Order: sequence, then structure tokens, then C-alpha cells
Amino acid sequence: MAELSAALQNGDALITLGVLLLAVVLFISGVIAPELVGLLSLSLLMIGGVLTPLQALAGFGSPALITLMGLFAVSAALFRSGALDRLREQIASDRIRSPRRLIALLGLVVAPVSGVVPNTPVVATLLPVLEAWCRRRRVAPSRVLLPLSFATLLGGTLTLLGSSVNLLASDISEQLGYGPLQLFSFTSIGIPVWLTGVAYMLLAPRGLLPDRGLEANALTPDQNLEGYFTEVTIPGRSSLVGQTLRHSRLQRRFDVDVLELQREGERLMPPLADRQLEAGDRLLLRITRHDLLRLQQDETVRLAADSLPHSSEEGGQTMVEVLLPSGSTLAGASLRELRFRQRYNATVLALRRGQQTVQERLGQAVLREGDVLLIQAPVDAIRGLQSNHDLLVLDELENDLPTVRRKPLAIAITAGMLLLPTLTPIPLVASVLLAVVLMVIGGCLRSGEMLRSIRLDVILLLGALPSFSVAMQRTGLADGLAASLRLLLLNWPDYAALLVIFLSTTLLTEVLSNAASVALLIPVATQLADPLNLPPQALLLTVLFGASQSFLSPMGYQTNLMVFGPGRYRFFDVARYGLGLTVLMTLLVPWLILNQMVGA
Repeated sequence: MAELSAALQNGDALITLGVLLLAVVLFISGVIAPELVGLLSLSLLMIGGVLTPLQALAGFGSPALITLMGLFAVSAALFRSGALDRLREQIASDRIRSPRRLIALLGLVVAPVSGVVPNTPVVATLLPVLEAWCRRRRVAPSRVLLPLSFATLLGGTLTLLGSSVNLLASDISEQLGYGPLQLFSFTSIGIPVWLTGVAYMLLAPRGLLPDRGLEANALTPDQNLEGYFTEVTIPGRSSLVGQTLRHSRLQRRFDVDVLELQREGERLMPPLADRQLEAGDRLLLRITRHDLLRLQQDETVRLAADSLPHSSEEGGQTMVEVLLPSGSTLAGASLRELRFRQRYNATVLALRRGQQTVQERLGQAVLREGDVLLIQAPVDAIRGLQSNHDLLVLDELENDLPTVRRKPLAIAITAGMLLLPTLTPIPLVASVLLAVVLMVIGGCLRSGEMLRSIRLDVILLLGALPSFSVAMQRTGLADGLAASLRLLLLNWPDYAALLVIFLSTTLLTEVLSNAASVALLIPVATQLADPLNLPPQALLLTVLFGASQSFLSPMGYQTNLMVFGPGRYRFFDVARYGLGLTVLMTLLVPWLILNQMVGA
């Protein structure tokens, strides 16, 4: 405590501690958005004379932040190219008939994808696919949606690109003089963590995931608001010729019901699953709006020119679902108070909130994080919402559909982006920026989409938070806090010390953001390297993995919140399912770090 007391004799240290405590209160209370908390803290540290503008703003020019901006664009190009279509097809296949098999697919396939693609767009893309699977199989969404979120969290620690927090930790590590993290710096730890997490999700008792049932009055795609009827013909060169509907690509890839088959003037009615398809067959389909637009680009069938559906897009209007993500400034206000229609040129038709669909007195409904709104608006207005970080558009517009012909190119560019810094001395940031340019030149992404893909709220937050680390180091506050922690852990075994640090980080992440936990704790934890006779990187990775294992609350990570409403979960459902995983990771991660970084 003497070192901490000595540090607090310094006026700059007192200012830093005051700004730090204010930031913690604001992060926990959610009074203002996290990125605004970061900017406020940044300005106060400069006003107080703790940091010069050059020191305070250094985070905005860091290679890690530039890498993240490029990664947003590369990820957008991958999704626009339809790179996940094969995964959608696998989920809809006949092999995936039970929740356990679906969870296995999520853990073994979706999680690795999240190692190179930010998990938020992965969840946003697969959420409607899993909801459609639940409707077909008559399985409650609450049985599978939380594992989707957890799988992406587990995959996020496989590589440096798996999470924005990984890049922030790399930036702070370089600022502290330990050097940046490399692309696969912690993959040897991330792989056992991922496989252990998948094993837990497969072996955990079914009772840990609640059965909330299928919502009878939910706005599902087979209702009039989203369901369409259309006709397709099978061309002579289609891969469907000679196949049965049951095993066809059409049935596996799309959420579609075949209502009638017309062949040479004859009308064949269900059951049709085992009937062999022929060239020239005409199928009457019921299909979601989302898959109807994708179907137009699919070469295995052709939309009948005289049977295009009369959709909700008449008069330039279209309907989409939008989600209030974590940190949305709209939460806490009613639609009437927000003047939602005037602000966004959009009409709210319904509000879905976990257990219920609100359809009456919408103007007086106070919005909450995780709410899903069904809105009707002009296409231009909806496109404007795509760059608004208070609302996350869950649907795709026709002009924003995947350019499926560019899929191989997008995948090849992404693979090259990963291999280049691995096999050559080329820096990761250069490889990512080159990939962005190639994606745009190759037609995988338009320039406007590249700009819209960059999450300004994330960039502002991650650019501001490194200033805390710099201030804590310069004022001696990090040394003082580390000294106090060292007294607490005096004579403890290395494993027990790392376990305490990991668990403390995990619990702090549940009330702060994971980025804030990393920025605040890494400078303190790494000061324990000499007293504990451990490499600084071991302490750094303990904090990083602790901040990435958010399995206890819906607010701990945005993907948890994204599945919270559609899964109709209650607050403690997340903790009940995630507690065992948290305990498992608390015991496993420190052991892995000691074993692989220190040597057993």
C-alpha cells in the first residue's frame, strides 16, 4: 500500500484515478454510450495536463486500430460475396436434425470462422437461419441461440483478428514495451480453449438451456408480413434435375416450402419430398423475403417471369427487422419521445421483446437494449440505418445482396491476407489494407459499402482507451496498484495468482466492456511479472482471455444481447448455462498459459 500511497501524492496520479473512477461509473451505469465515455476520459486527461495531445491521441494512429478498420471492410466483403452460404446450406441439411447436432456444427464450424471474422456480423447473418431451422424442426430457439453466441466468443480467441479486443491488447502491449502480438501469438492456447468450450456445450445437461417454446404470435417468415408465394422453373442444366426434393440443394439451402409441382399441364400436390425433379418442372413455393431475393441469383432455378410476388416493397417501401444493440442511445426512451418516424423516415409496425411481441400502443413503449423492431420505410431510409450504430439492420436489401460470382475471389483474398504476414515479413496491417483494396477493385465490395462497414463507435472507443494505459504508466498509478495486488498474492503459487487475475477480469467484464477491462487491467497485471517471476506476456494473455470469456450475463458481450430477445431468454438463463463454462475456463486458461508460455 506504501507504493500506492506514494503514487497518489502525485497530482497527475490523483487526476488519473479520478478520471478512471468516473469512467467506471459511467460504463456501469450506461448513462452515455461507451465511446463517449472514452472520448470524455481522453479530453479530461488532456485538460488536467496528465497527457499531451500527442500522447492521448496516439491510439487513433496505432497499427492495431487501422488493422481493425480494414478488417471491418474485409468482413463486409466476405458476407456480401455469400461466403457463408455453404454454412447456411449445412444448417438446413437433413443431417442436422437435433439441437445437439446443430450445436456441434456451431462449435466446430462457426467458431473457427469467428477466429478471422468479427463475431457480431456472423451472429447477425446466422440468426434468421437458426430461427428458420427451429420453426422447421419445431425446436424452441432458446435451445440453440445461446450456443451460437458462445461459439463465436470461443472462436474469437483463436487468432489476433478474432476480436477487436485482441487488437487493443496488442496495441497496449506495444505501448508498454513488450512488442505487438502476432497473428497466431495465442492460437496454441485458443485451440484447447475452443475445443474444451465445444465439449462443454455438447455435454452440458439439456436442462441448462431453457425451453421457451415456439412463440405463437411471433412475426415469423411464414406469416403474411414476411412470407411470399412465387413460382420457379428448373432449367435443363440445373443440378436439381434427377434429384428428389428431400435431398435437393434447393430444399437444403433455402427456407422454402414446395406447395405444388406442375409438369406438362399436370398439377402434383404434396407430399412431394421423394418425387424426382425433371427439366421444365414448375414449382410453386412459399419462401421468406430474405431467401426470395437470394433465390433470384441462384442458377439452379429461374424465377417465372409472370409470377413475381407482390411484396411489401410496393411504392418504394420495404420492411426489415432492426435490433437495438448494446450501447444504443435509443434505449430508455419511447418511440413517441424519440419522434422515431420523423427522425428515421420509418414506421414501426411491431416490437419484439424476448417473451412477447408488442403490437399495441407502440408509441408509449420504452425501448430496451435487445429489442427487435419491425419497420417499414423507403429503401434509401433503410440504407441510411445501415450506417447508424443505434440500430442494427438484420435484413438485406436487394441492392446489397451477395455478389455470388465473386465468392471464390473474396475467399482467396482473405486467405492471402492471413498467409502473407505468416509466411513473409510483411506486417499484418499492410496485408489487411492490401486485402481491402483488392476487395474493392475485384468487385467484392463497393466503396460506399466499405465506408459504411466501419464501426465508428468501436473505432472511437478503442482509439480512446489506450490513453488510460499511458496515463497509468506515466503517473506511477499502475505500479502502485500492482504493488497492492502483489501484497495480496504474496507467496501464492503462480497458478493461483493467474487464476485470481483471470477471474477478476471476467467478473469486471460483466459490468464494464471487455475493451475497458483490457485497457485498465493489462498495465497493472504486467507489473506483477517480476515479483511472480513470470513473462509479462503471460499476465497480458491472462487478462485478454479473461475479458473474452463473457458467459455470465446478456450485457457482457453484444452477441449475447443479440440472441437474448429472439431466444426469449430471461436474465439468469445466460448465467445458468454459462456458469459451468466460466468455472471450466477459470481453471483451464491459467494452466494452459503456464504450461505453454512458461513451461511445465
